[in-house]
Amino acid sequence: MMTIFSAWLGLSIEFVHPYSFLLLPLPLLVYWFIPAYRTKKTAIKIPFFDTLMTVLGETPSEGASQLTPSWWQRVILIISWILVITALAKPMILGKPQVREQFGRDVMVVVDLSGSMAETDFVATQDNPEKGIQAGQQISRLTAAKQVLTDFANTRQGDRLGLILFGDAAFLQTPFTADQQAWLDLLQQTDAAMAGQSTHLGDAIGLAIKVFDQTHTQDQDQDQDQDASQPAREKVAIVLTDGNDTGSFVEPIEAAKVAGAKGVRIHMVAMGDPATVGEQALDMNTIKRVAALSGGQSFQALDQSELEQAYATIGELEPALYEATTYRPKQTIHHYLISAVVVIYLLTFFILTLKRRVVTKQRERAAAAVGGSDHD
Repeated sequence: MMTIFSAWLGLSIEFVHPYSFLLLPLPLLVYWFIPAYRTKKTAIKIPFFDTLMTVLGETPSEGASQLTPSWWQRVILIISWILVITALAKPMILGKPQVREQFGRDVMVVVDLSGSMAETDFVATQDNPEKGIQAGQQISRLTAAKQVLTDFANTRQGDRLGLILFGDAAFLQTPFTADQQAWLDLLQQTDAAMAGQSTHLGDAIGLAIKVFDQTHTQDQDQDQDQDASQPAREKVAIVLTDGNDTGSFVEPIEAAKVAGAKGVRIHMVAMGDPATVGEQALDMNTIKRVAALSGGQSFQALDQSELEQAYATIGELEPALYEATTYRPKQTIHHYLISAVVVIYLLTFFILTLKRRVVTKQRERAAAAVGGSDHD
């Protein structure tokens, strides 16, 4: 394979068989080393040939006449040969580079927005001038979660991220998208208690499973011609909560069983102190069982550093799977070159035929004129 970037028209041309150009000097080799074609023709016999040779003082010998092409015939032959050899090299016009992206995972981030997420019992581990936060400052649980999720999202190159928020009910904030910035913008718009004060954990897990199913069906409809041997995109949910389930229609344990059956792996991240009592208490037993039933892991974070470590561990357990291939569409043009040769010869034949007819008519007119003058 050889690629030639043509300055003509800014095209990029690739020749599939570039060694065909070695045949270009072949006509010259034939001209130099192979004798010209000869054929014998019968001459007109005259009875006084010997007398004529004696009078002229010539000695009889074999003779030959060689046809010599005119300049335009040579030009047509050269152009035709170059076009034929170029066609044998099979030139391909390369289109603009195209990028085909294959995403490895769908990661659904499920965030608890119950009223307890407003508790300011976390300490910032780093400065955030945009939010007016300094390291060591007391911040809410939700603020700490946003900072950690921002760092986490920036490491998920190639993954599609989704966002589910839950409180009294669960709702889809962001469907799966590869645009991390758009995902982060929608995350930053969240606030504690905006979905209610309670924690419907089971409903949030159920909604995540539903979104995975719908997305998988849509992807299959869009990629019906996709190679069946290509592995299916992995499905991962990361649930962040700081309390126990309070009144979900679907129990978290039952939802986790369905997730495991559908291949949705759930990692559970619990925030806050497990010694808390009431609705804000952490049900670590349920959190651990949900993670185990779905094939994921559970984590507990009492401060922001532990929360960062939890998401870092999840990142190691679920490394980003991403593949981007660049290709250029190709269009062969060798048939146009052969067509050009055919057109050249047909046009030449037409012009010569027309010229021959014109010359014939002129001769007939001249003969007619001479015949008329002799008759006079």
